[in-house]
Amino acid sequence: MATVGLLYVGAVLFINGMMLLGKIDARAAAIFNLFVGAMQVVIPTVLIITANNRADVILGASGLFLFGFTYLYVGIGLLGGFDTTGVGYFSLFVAIMALGFSYANFKIANDRPFGVIWLYWAFLWLLFFLLLGLKREHLTVYTGWVTAIQGWVTAAIPAFLLLTGYWQNWNQNLLAILLAVFGVVVFGGLWVLTRRRRTLPGGTGRAGGETATAH
Repeated sequence: MATVGLLYVGAVLFINGMMLLGKIDARAAAIFNLFVGAMQVVIPTVLIITANNRADVILGASGLFLFGFTYLYVGIGLLGGFDTTGVGYFSLFVAIMALGFSYANFKIANDRPFGVIWLYWAFLWLLFFLLLGLKREHLTVYTGWVTAIQGWVTAAIPAFLLLTGYWQNWNQNLLAILLAVFGVVVFGGLWVLTRRRRTLPGGTGRAGGETATAH
């Protein structure tokens, strides 16, 4: 059940990334945030109710609420035109908790790939804090690309592989290393590219302005 939810987390991250890049209207994206947010509240609630006090199930389900509340908060905020400061500071809370869930996956669940994936999410929600909470609008394009890419790399693709049984066929240590290297190389490269674009003549141009408006 949680894996199905993860698949649609990938979808909403991709949608939100496209919104930040000015490709999707904010109110249109808000509706899908509400759909996935509701799913990510219902699923962990069911998992906890049926867990029979199994600590590992409750631990895994508890992390899903971080996503569900984020997407509900974003969806309602976009539809209502509310200030983003609240969801920005909630994102800081999520980023800190994601570090804890990363540790739990490494040390308790012995799930190194998802230990790395939680580090991805900690980085992403930190970007949301900087962009939405501290209003660092120059990060809009970078955050949009990171969000869209993470939608595939941390959620949609792992969920599909888990659902089809292929994820378990990979060497888990190797998979964790590949994910870590991919994150450093791709997100580091994106930072250089987006920063260079801002420093070129006209580099603050239309993409940044459009995404800020869309957001």
